[in-house]
Amino acid sequence: MKTHYVAWWNVENLFDINNAPGRPEWLQSKLKSELEGWTTQVRDKKISRLVSIITQMNNGAGPDLLGVCEVENKTVMDLLVASLAPLGRAYQVAHHDASDARGIDVGFIYDSAKFTAEQEFFHVIQKRSATRDLYQVNFRTADGNLLIAIGNHWPSRSGGEWESEPYRMMAGETLAYWHERIRDIVGTNANVLAMGDFNDEPFNRSMTFYALSGNSREKVTNARSARMFNLMWPFCGAGIGTHYYDNFPNVLDQFIVAKGLLTGNEGLQIKKAADGSYPVAVERFPEMVSDGDYPAPIRFGRPSAAGFNQNGFSDHYPISVLVSE
Repeated sequence: MKTHYVAWWNVENLFDINNAPGRPEWLQSKLKSELEGWTTQVRDKKISRLVSIITQMNNGAGPDLLGVCEVENKTVMDLLVASLAPLGRAYQVAHHDASDARGIDVGFIYDSAKFTAEQEFFHVIQKRSATRDLYQVNFRTADGNLLIAIGNHWPSRSGGEWESEPYRMMAGETLAYWHERIRDIVGTNANVLAMGDFNDEPFNRSMTFYALSGNSREKVTNARSARMFNLMWPFCGAGIGTHYYDNFPNVLDQFIVAKGLLTGNEGLQIKKAADGSYPVAVERFPEMVSDGDYPAPIRFGRPSAAGFNQNGFSDHYPISVLVSE
């Protein structure tokens, strides 16, 4: 039996340098204050800090498949992959240049010795202002099994959690719609793994009522509709967050899986522990964790803002899950 280590990380504002060639004029203007002081040295330092964590994943072997968000473009993703060369992996990049108002995208880094990216799709969230699309990549494993990965970075809570909630409900509806279409085309046992920064918690309405994810495995395996199982429920109420706001732990980064990955009927299955639980991890490597009563991640930040710390990483922790084949 093979095991694939799959991870997700919101790497927080991995921008290219200020006045980077190829950046649209409107985006350069939009990001003017954020990019102040964002030199080649600062960008490369940010990448090196991310790499120092990624290379510790999977017991030092690095992830087999890593989903990321808040990357500006393929250029920075290629630089990130180049810096992972010491792992000896055949990493490649799948990236979608979305129309987000801040120019931040979703992408995947994958080991091409284990996965082949066969098809990619982007699913537009119909929102009045530009936002991130859902990014779907159909991966084929070396053994011939299909893994459909959908990267998510849903609209933020800026402006208020409840005021912005309808936008995340729209994102949830979009995910559920395309999950249903995937079932129509691939079959009801399709191996769908949706991962991302959903900017809501597993129990919020956008996740439960609109994206149709929940904490009942049986409701997914027995349902005829496009329901999904949220692997992050055990973290709710456990005091462990993937992101901290005002020192409250929030489980915003999640893995949600479709029927096939629970039953194993299509060759892939979320790996179970001996006690029947699913060994999902919030990857809190010691150097990432701030001191004090609240174990929030140490941010890298930006040169033009207070709290800039070149020894930081991101305002989110990575998460990981094992997929058996």
